Amino acid sequence: MVCKMNALNPVIYKTTPAASVFPSIRNGSLGFNHSALGAAKEFKICSSHDHKICTTSRSSKSFTTQAFFWQKKKPEPSRATRVQELYVYEINERDRGSPAYLRLSQKEVNSLGDLVPFTNKLYSGDLQKRLGITAGLTVLIQHVPDKNGDRYEATYSFYFGDYGHISVQGAYLTYEETHLAVTGGSGVFEGVYGTVKLQQIVFPFKIFYTFYLKGIRDLPAELVVKPVEPSPSVEPSAAAQAAEPQATIANYTK
Repeated sequence: MVCKMNALNPVIYKTTPAASVFPSIRNGSLGFNHSALGAAKEFKICSSHDHKICTTSRSSKSFTTQAFFWQKKKPEPSRATRVQELYVYEINERDRGSPAYLRLSQKEVNSLGDLVPFTNKLYSGDLQKRLGITAGLTVLIQHVPDKNGDRYEATYSFYFGDYGHISVQGAYLTYEETHLAVTGGSGVFEGVYGTVKLQQIVFPFKIFYTFYLKGIRDLPAELVVKPVEPSPSVEPSAAAQAAEPQATIANYTK
């Protein structure tokens, strides 16, 4: 008899009405020995997850019964490892009262402990659509006079209307490119992880982000665009700035 093991087809074992049935282990595989009236039949259950062909060499003249076994499929990976890139511009149009500098250090120069909450507008990488906003808080860690800038520790989110949001955390430097960790998200970004590259164009008014996202399904097509090359002169399209219906995503975050 031949038995084939896979995730869809049952394995059929024919047995005699044996007086005794007991398991045995041979060469690392589990089997069952059936004996009755001097006749015996041995069956082997292959332990591999690959398809196997099992044969038996003994037979019995007695009537048979059938047993069915199914092998479960291997579970799918819980988190995808394919990287998807997402490009967005954060632009401060000076209409949201951002950033707000809270000088907790009570010093004239930027110092450890100063807080800077902020929120700015978010545009697609091709600058043709209004996506939503950023919202977050940075804590000043170090003032760097020789680079005319500061190092902050940042925790903030990118809001994409009905699509959900992405949260990030990490070092935020005002004078050079940095990378932050993507810590989670909601909506189409639920379960996301990865990194985001922050490119300062004109601090704090124009910033370009490249997200490297893992753990999610394919991004919505309208978010996957060819980006405009970052430069101090970049500006959103007039339609996107005016938030015209054709130049926004659904229920873009205001």
